Amino acid sequence: MSTENDSSQVQSLAADSGFQTFPVAPGYRVNVRSGPGTNYSVIDVLPYGASVAIRCQCDGTTVSGPYGTTDIWDCVGNGRFVSDAYVKTGSDGYVATHCA
Repeated sequence: MSTENDSSQVQSLAADSGFQTFPVAPGYRVNVRSGPGTNYSVIDVLPYGASVAIRCQCDGTTVSGPYGTTDIWDCVGNGRFVSDAYVKTGSDGYVATHCA
């Protein structure tokens, strides 16, 4: 499976979700975790060039990445979280509702 196919599949899934989508930092394969923190298990890895649909956001482990240092985690699916430090939202704060 090529990276190009992986990327387009992720982008189309994100686009079809009804939630606003944001690109992941170029040149990074981002870990998807089972909860909002580095202490949670890695359950998937986003391919290069992926975009994610942010369903909601919550506080978690502080992470430093290409878009700064933050404790905001983005829920990109049921039980699927990525650090906002790797997602280009254009904001240092919340861009989606808080997770319940």
